[in-house]
Amino acid sequence: MKLEIFSDVVCPWCYIGKRRFDRAVENLTSSGFDLNLEIIYRPFQLDPTAPLETPTPVKDAYAKKFGGYERAEEILAHVSKLALSEGINFNMDIALRANTARAHRLISLSQTTSLDHTKLKEELMIAYFCEGKDISNIEVLTEIAINFGLDVSDVNQTFQSDSSIKLLQENLERARDLGITAVPTYVFDEQWSVPGAQDSETFERILRRLAEQSTSS
Repeated sequence: MKLEIFSDVVCPWCYIGKRRFDRAVENLTSSGFDLNLEIIYRPFQLDPTAPLETPTPVKDAYAKKFGGYERAEEILAHVSKLALSEGINFNMDIALRANTARAHRLISLSQTTSLDHTKLKEELMIAYFCEGKDISNIEVLTEIAINFGLDVSDVNQTFQSDSSIKLLQENLERARDLGITAVPTYVFDEQWSVPGAQDSETFERILRRLAEQSTSS
């Protein structure tokens, strides 16, 4: 069964959803259930107009989007509390909202290797949500990529390559073609779509049912 997960690196619900989904997969596989699941992360940009070179504090970005700092702090406190319940320690006071195009291009590069690109996805989210790093900065991304295990020459070529930009645009267009307007969105075998950061129990039920349908068809 093929699963495409459309998400953005700076989306708090995408990180919370990832943790819940990963737990559901672990629970099912540890119980002996054969998922036969191929997971592919696809890019989505919450704010494609965000500048590449001048990140802004998350509180400023949220205040501008949601009508003031008081509302921004309420939203950030809420998602931080939920994240903590999933074992993720958000540090939104130091988080920097930045353009995610380069981060997505790096994930696409990792998908051409034998490395587990889902783990790179998490490393980028940790950098943004927990460590306050500028995930649009090439030096920051290169360091993350090398620590993850990617070849530095491949990383440099990716950031200099027009083909990686074209691939990103094609993937973003795919999200639009599928009618995806919010993330995370989980698309199974190009047939079934599940929106939102469902709880682990719901993900387990969905995965079990779809895996059984896939086996019987």
